[in-house]
Amino acid sequence: MSATAIAPFADLPRDARGHLALRFYEAVVAVVLLAGERAGAAGADAGSVLERHAFLNGYLAELANHLEGEMPLDEVAGWLREQVHRWEMDTDARLPLRALGAELRLSDAQVLALLVVGMVEEDARFGEVFAAAQGGARRPTVALVHGLVHAAGGAPGDAWTLCRPLLAAGLVEALNPADPRAEWQLRVPVQLWAAIAGETMAEPLPGVRYHPPSAFLPVEEMVLDEIQQARLTEARTLLAAGSAEVLVLRGLAGSERLEVVGAVARALGRGVLEATPPSVSLPEGWRVLGALATVLGAIPAFVLEMGPGETFEVPQWGGYRGPVAVVAGHDGGVGGPVAERAVNLHLRPEGTELRRRHWARALPGTEPGVHAALAQRYTLGGRYIRRAAELALAQAALERRPAVAADDVRAAARSINRQQLDSLAVRLEDGGGWERLVLHPSTAHELRHLERRCRHRERLTEALSGGLPGGMNRGVRGLFQGPSGTGKTLAARVLACELGLDLYRVDLSSIVSKYIGETEKNLSRVLSRAEDLDVVLLLDEGDALLGRRTEVRSSNDRWANLETNYLLQRLDTYTGIVLVTTNLPGSIDPAFQRRMDAVVRFHLPDVEERWALWQAHLPADHDLGAETLEDAARFELTGGQIRNAAVDAALLGLSSGGRLGERHLAAAVEAEYRKSGAAFPRERGGAEAPHAGALSAFLGAIS
Repeated sequence: MSATAIAPFADLPRDARGHLALRFYEAVVAVVLLAGERAGAAGADAGSVLERHAFLNGYLAELANHLEGEMPLDEVAGWLREQVHRWEMDTDARLPLRALGAELRLSDAQVLALLVVGMVEEDARFGEVFAAAQGGARRPTVALVHGLVHAAGGAPGDAWTLCRPLLAAGLVEALNPADPRAEWQLRVPVQLWAAIAGETMAEPLPGVRYHPPSAFLPVEEMVLDEIQQARLTEARTLLAAGSAEVLVLRGLAGSERLEVVGAVARALGRGVLEATPPSVSLPEGWRVLGALATVLGAIPAFVLEMGPGETFEVPQWGGYRGPVAVVAGHDGGVGGPVAERAVNLHLRPEGTELRRRHWARALPGTEPGVHAALAQRYTLGGRYIRRAAELALAQAALERRPAVAADDVRAAARSINRQQLDSLAVRLEDGGGWERLVLHPSTAHELRHLERRCRHRERLTEALSGGLPGGMNRGVRGLFQGPSGTGKTLAARVLACELGLDLYRVDLSSIVSKYIGETEKNLSRVLSRAEDLDVVLLLDEGDALLGRRTEVRSSNDRWANLETNYLLQRLDTYTGIVLVTTNLPGSIDPAFQRRMDAVVRFHLPDVEERWALWQAHLPADHDLGAETLEDAARFELTGGQIRNAAVDAALLGLSSGGRLGERHLAAAVEAEYRKSGAAFPRERGGAEAPHAGALSAFLGAIS
């Protein structure tokens, strides 16, 4: 072969792609040498191989341009190995193939074997060469890979010794594992080969995203309090020294859990592979994840939504030997052999000052007073603050306004709520202000007290938690108890509206499950999302969940008591606002009563309250006199029944083509009595009260 005086491989870029091209020449030489040997052994001219596979001449011509002089092809393989080492020493860039060899302790022969297996991924024409060499299979077998590497002078030992570490590390996989292993056809997973070639995909696997080190802030620039900053610095030191192998980070989903992992990874010179498995068991297709993390120089971070009693076994791969991160919420455990060498961190919910700093960073052009107001108004975590700020800025830009308005942020926060909660709960519309409610004075007083508790929950926590035995968090738990139709749900809607928060009602039929442990998991999911998103959560008809614990006489009793125990413990740690309504306060376990910050009792309305309810619900253009309304108020109906009767009467008025009159109201009231199964009042003497005519004509039966 001839050569020029150009320095060997000086034109190759000093990156992953250039390194792969350089090592690829080694594999090409191995293919040509082995093909020539087999052709000679069969009595054929070695040159016939290049005639049959003419594309190989192109590779050899490229290689000849880099040779330092005439050199037989069987000497080129050794010369190439020397040039590879020199080329690698001249660059500080991260080279995936070099990293694989160093971190997994692979020999040059094993790296060459990996390249041989991956040749078809780079150039499909090599499949024809392999098919001709082994009788049809386009992927190289274990035996052929050994023969190719041996031909290049770099394969001591047998074929299995050469290929076994590659298979154990997940760098290659067998397509026909049921056959004798010498005949296993090998391939490199396509995602792994792309990473070796320097092609960084944002989502190399379903549910897995790659984040480079530059995507994260340094640890020192994170918005954290001093205690968390110190603990994070300590965790980084332990992981760097190898004293810990797993970083377990717990916190709300809206907090900067992944950003903290990224800051640690950046300090270690690594990126992050964010893996979100559908359950605590990893998908079958994720076997390549460890090798992929090594090639990309990333820390695998498993982001989990575990329920009570679930345990995630930290995987161990032959293809990865670095630290692993597990990101989780309150519930669930972390197991596995490496979990014994774990460092645990818990991100507490951000206080007002930290939230102000997040808003200042997310909305840099806004007045400082706005940042403080937003921090007081929304108890969102850092990640959700950034997302809300992005959405609010986009809305302002769409409407060509120079600054973000409060409505933009409210709409952005509501959009985040819909994305996260709509599959678990139903959002209820705003209920208006307190003037919409007609309540007993004691009930109204208790509701106002609950509103104050919600408004000042953080300030109260800061003032008391330091010296309060047992401590406290910023959560508020309220119990609304009273007969059906007395305004419990409407009061929850009004309270949420007054606080400026969204109200979400949980469908208990989707929470309570007959399967053991599923109710707790469903509760954990909805409670975690709700406290993370700064919404008011309504557990309507909550006696289905808060029932009294009973004496254990069967396994059903035991599991029911476990559900109650879990909810008791979870309410203690809940940091959001949760309201529970019940029509049967006597069925509530006393332990729940004690854990409630406010118990609001709703009463059946008296005559004056019913009169106000009729006034509030009837249309403004009705044709009813004051005496008729006073008579109607004497019917012992709940607020919900009065609302239904008003709607029904309005419909009857519209259907008759006129305004709502006495006969429409009388018919609607009678319909409400029938629905409730109660006897409709009769006139003295036993005659049925007429549908039409003044209500006062048959109200005398009510004493």
